[in-house]
Amino acid sequence: MADHSERDEFTELPDLSEFLREDPYLVPYQEDLCRRYQLFTERLSKLEEAEGSFDDFTRSYMSYGVQRQANNSLMFREWAPGAQALFLTGDFNDWNSTSHPYTKKEYGKWELYLPPKRDKAPAIEHETKLKLVVLTSEGEELFRISPWAKYCHKHVDSNTYDWIHWDPIRPFLHQHTRPKRPRSLRIYEAHVGIASPAEEIATYTNFTLNVLPKIKDLGYNCVQLMAIMEHAYYGSFGYQVTNFFAASSRFGTPEDLKRLVDTAHSLGITVLLDVVHSHASSNTADGLNKFDGTDSCFFHSGPRGHHPQWGSRLFNYQSWEVLRFLLSNLRWWMEEYRFDGFRFDGVSSMLYHHHGIAMSFSGGYSEYFGMQVDEDSIIHLMLSNHILHTLYPDCITIAEDVSGMPGLCKPVKNGGLGFDYRLNMAVPDKWIQILKELKDEEWDMGNIVYTLTNRRKGEGSIGYAESHDQALVGDKSLAFWLMDKEMYTNMSSLIPMTPVIDRGIQLHKMIRLLTHALGGEGYLNFMGNEFGHPDWLDFPRKGNGESYQYARRQYNLLDPDNNLRYTQLYAFDRDMNLTEDKYGWLTVYHGYEKKEKDKVIVFERANVMFVFNFHPSNSYSDYRIAAGPNGKYRIKLDSDAEQYGGHGRLDTDTEFFTEQEPFKGVNDQWQPHSLKVGYRNRVGYSTAGWVGYRVGYSTAGWVEYRVGYSTAGWVGYRVGCSTAGWVG
Repeated sequence: MADHSERDEFTELPDLSEFLREDPYLVPYQEDLCRRYQLFTERLSKLEEAEGSFDDFTRSYMSYGVQRQANNSLMFREWAPGAQALFLTGDFNDWNSTSHPYTKKEYGKWELYLPPKRDKAPAIEHETKLKLVVLTSEGEELFRISPWAKYCHKHVDSNTYDWIHWDPIRPFLHQHTRPKRPRSLRIYEAHVGIASPAEEIATYTNFTLNVLPKIKDLGYNCVQLMAIMEHAYYGSFGYQVTNFFAASSRFGTPEDLKRLVDTAHSLGITVLLDVVHSHASSNTADGLNKFDGTDSCFFHSGPRGHHPQWGSRLFNYQSWEVLRFLLSNLRWWMEEYRFDGFRFDGVSSMLYHHHGIAMSFSGGYSEYFGMQVDEDSIIHLMLSNHILHTLYPDCITIAEDVSGMPGLCKPVKNGGLGFDYRLNMAVPDKWIQILKELKDEEWDMGNIVYTLTNRRKGEGSIGYAESHDQALVGDKSLAFWLMDKEMYTNMSSLIPMTPVIDRGIQLHKMIRLLTHALGGEGYLNFMGNEFGHPDWLDFPRKGNGESYQYARRQYNLLDPDNNLRYTQLYAFDRDMNLTEDKYGWLTVYHGYEKKEKDKVIVFERANVMFVFNFHPSNSYSDYRIAAGPNGKYRIKLDSDAEQYGGHGRLDTDTEFFTEQEPFKGVNDQWQPHSLKVGYRNRVGYSTAGWVGYRVGYSTAGWVEYRVGYSTAGWVGYRVGCSTAGWVG
């Protein structure tokens, strides 16, 4: 953690020179950018003047809620400005609702001190059930959970969660240091509860033992955990948070989650938390809503405090104590659980008073400035990013923003909001739209490339072909759109591929590789989608009879004894990540060319040449493309390789040499060199497969002569054996 013994100094105005040079359309909005920055510096200055430092201020989790002192006494502190009185009750006092009153302090704060027992033990034992009793101004008694509660639990016979005092005698101690920030970010988006083939809620321990090794094997260097912050409704996917400091108890204990994070670090895997600060559950008995009996407290009162689509409450980001609560919440997850950063959910909803509802975001810059922008939210996000990146230089923050606000991923000092990456949310929508609406021959290469590369220069972006959104019931994953019901009947590798499975497997790989290589400066995959998980995701609810049939990931499909083609997709995803790890294409800019008539996309990134042929019926021999560096090229990853469910139509030992023949390439610019790629000694292609022949000998030993292909397999014969290489 960085040393902050001295207060950070800020210039009066941000340095906008680079920002405006990269995006001249922002010049008319310089004053707006400067205004945001000035509001940010004013808020930060006031915070430091009042609290001493933002380091202390954001560690308020060490003084609020319940804190055990050195002598085992307990200090309780809450903020409930609308309460007339506050009491503590629970197992320790036989649920007497008035025997332990809090003392009222300034600014709506309340405190209670409990000395240790005669035997010097704390007055309240570990795992004791507690409740706050709020006496409202109308004289009503409300039973509430502390907003700072570290552990909450729901019993089978209860509809709401209980506050459990969590203070183990031997807390888990992290053994491993955080990994260095990845050069290339390859994210495995995961939900602990569905991370098992069993029809049940899976655990932190299951994830630690069975899923983390898969993530490591697949070549992902980051896991993004969803639904960790406690949420009463399982089916909300974790996005209706009730208890912000409590790790979800349905998956295990806080110590289990700490062990998961520590194990990930031991494997060199960075761990991000899906943090929800954009809104909160409207629950009252086990959430923040009406905590002190008023409609406000943590939220805006009236219509501004209610999200019209999500049915949830909206934070008042201008409130000093809300700022304390949310910024301390980020520090809590970084310090107590040692997460490495956050994916901020619902950022688009935070940025605008209209929350993005019924907005298409055409890209007009007037959409990003003006009265519709929520400046309180923007300043809060700037503070969050500034504090995180100042205290933890390797911290990673990702914004879920569909609006494309300029500067979202620019440093705060340069007029931005300070995120490292935004999710490139247009990409998965484009792939789904293509698969739903277009025939293969109608695919528009230019439109695909435009969508993949349409992102703000100098701002990090996470590309992905599909996330959890595309896996939810009511939608379909890419694999489902491509192969549908045949995934249940025709995925055996012991039988020939049907045309549907053949097309689906090949396009599944190509879509993911193209997105990985061209769609951003980072890459994300939702768990199970790497191997084409056959089912959508549907949490138990009344509408499905509370079934867990679809609230799981069937990793058992990867069992080699099952002989299913899911293993081939898994192998390709792994080698795709490992190839990127070797060459690092996510870290550099790209150039590209597209050949619309041929349905071919060609581009170079990190000295790696990518060639995609999306034509449904044509293959190409001796296909000339512009080359970057002069020299020799070899195949490093081939989606058509047999181990990936392909047809093995390329010889990976072939060497491709550039020629001094100029050729028009990237951005229609002539390049001094070019080279030829494609299939050789082959004649023709049909949707059923190759028709043609190969002659020669290979390191595999066979000299062969193939004369046709059918859905039943190759027709022909093999003769002879050798140990040399291909000839002819």
